[in-house]
Amino acid sequence: MYWTLELASKLEDAPWPATKDELIDYAIRSGLPSEVVENLREIEDEGDIYDSIEDIWPDYPTKDDFFFHEDEY
Repeated sequence: MYWTLELASKLEDAPWPATKDELIDYAIRSGLPSEVVENLREIEDEGDIYDSIEDIWPDYPTKDDFFFHEDEY
């Protein structure tokens, strides 16, 4: 399983919180790249409910990581 920023960002609009099966269903219905579906299928599922992409990919960058201050513009 490998995540890139581009692949992970495809899940930003997913119906969080969600289970692994719900995320796979969303990815297929939304026509997301097959790599996203493959990555989701590779998650070791113990019936967990994921609240955001950070639960799946802990290194997913947030807005704070980009050092961009919206209030300056």
